[in-house]
Amino acid sequence: MLRLINAALNDELFFSIANHTLTIVDTDAIYTKPFNTNVVFITPGQTTNVLLKTKPHYPNATFLMAAQPYFSGLGTFDNSTVAGILEYESPLHSSPTNKTKTKLFKPTLPNMTSTSFVANFTKNFRSLANTRFPANVPQNIDKRFLFTIGLGSNPCPKNMTCQGPNGTKFSASVNNISFVLPTTALLQSHYFGQSNGIYTTDFPATPLNPFNYTGSPQPNNTFVTNATKLVVLPFNSSVEVVLQDTSILGAENHPLHLHGHNFFVVGEGFGNFDPNNDPINFNLKDPIERNTVGVPAGGWIAFRFFADNPGVWFMHCHFEVHTSWGLRMAWIVLDGSLPSQKLPPPPSDLPKC
Repeated sequence: MLRLINAALNDELFFSIANHTLTIVDTDAIYTKPFNTNVVFITPGQTTNVLLKTKPHYPNATFLMAAQPYFSGLGTFDNSTVAGILEYESPLHSSPTNKTKTKLFKPTLPNMTSTSFVANFTKNFRSLANTRFPANVPQNIDKRFLFTIGLGSNPCPKNMTCQGPNGTKFSASVNNISFVLPTTALLQSHYFGQSNGIYTTDFPATPLNPFNYTGSPQPNNTFVTNATKLVVLPFNSSVEVVLQDTSILGAENHPLHLHGHNFFVVGEGFGNFDPNNDPINFNLKDPIERNTVGVPAGGWIAFRFFADNPGVWFMHCHFEVHTSWGLRMAWIVLDGSLPSQKLPPPPSDLPKC
């Protein structure tokens, strides 16, 4: 078994081992229905466990394990390939002559811009959904959200040179709100009930100014709103979130990560999410459960979860550059009625707000 972790800051990766098939059995620490593949796609923040079945006889060859980026945005990117070597232990009585003739095989990786491969690969993931490992997918929804995610801009600060459109500064946002990190910890502020001047709880459930998210025309004004806005969820509420990519400053695949919870990916597609027709095709039987998911370039994903973990939980793009530009937000999950459903107090040595 190989445990694969994408620890890159800004690169989604294709991974393959030459002349070998991999069986995927786990993603983000959740068992999956096993399936075979020659190539694994993995975003920053995701983990994937695979089974590698070695060859029954000494192959007199070595095999490259290689990874290279998947890129769906605009601009430049690192197109290098990283590699390791899978080497078989040679038989005890092999001769030096045979060793000098060892072949080196290289894997065939998808084109670096192969969005079709990524889409087909991700659709293979299914939860086990059996008695021992059930898929407890929320069936009835208490709270629904539609969040646009993508790039935008801010005015360039004085005495600085910025590389955004028309000399502006690149930014990123959720529902056009670029999240500003406060100077006081959100969890601390929430626990002591002292949010005034630190955050507000009016994060919009849907885009304030709807438009043709993945088509044309795109908005002429690409400026974002800079704020520290959060969403409040009652304890154990069932939540459905649709993450919609936009084409503002270029459509791009965004790996979104939710802290504190796993979620079930019940649907995905390209273009604009259709609230009337797309939910008909949601998989509510055995959707994959995970904590990081790639939102397709020029498309959408839908996930569901139970807000059963009290606290303040960050959700953000796992591209470091996009997170730093503001593609992030946070959820407040309120306490439940039982002692085990309440947020524990902070350490005694932590100063109050």
